[in-house]
Amino acid sequence: MTEVTAYLYNKCGTCRKAKKWMDENGITYREIPIVDEPPTKEQLRTYWQQSGLDLRKFFNTSGQSYRERGLKDRLKDMSEEEMLDLLASDGKLIKRPLIIGNGKVTVGFKEDEMEQAWK
Repeated sequence: MTEVTAYLYNKCGTCRKAKKWMDENGITYREIPIVDEPPTKEQLRTYWQQSGLDLRKFFNTSGQSYRERGLKDRLKDMSEEEMLDLLASDGKLIKRPLIIGNGKVTVGFKEDEMEQAWK
């Protein structure tokens, strides 16, 4: 198993759960603070394409930045380029944890998805 990269936020309970799960399952990971060092637009584009997910799934819909900007109503009218620009501009807008490795990407923490992707 190669090392994975995990974009995490230390005040995020979901991120703490994901770290605990990776530690318990022997997953080696490089931690990057998502708020201080968010992925670039091009990195996000690659992760999104590798994930096979709708780009909207990359947004942290329960976050304060998302609500303050009224994105719930604005996203449906945005182009993918605009969404990528927005995500790259604010690490708090990105759903976390964002875990990347071996051509796989998981967004958020669901134990069954983690099992499939990283074990």
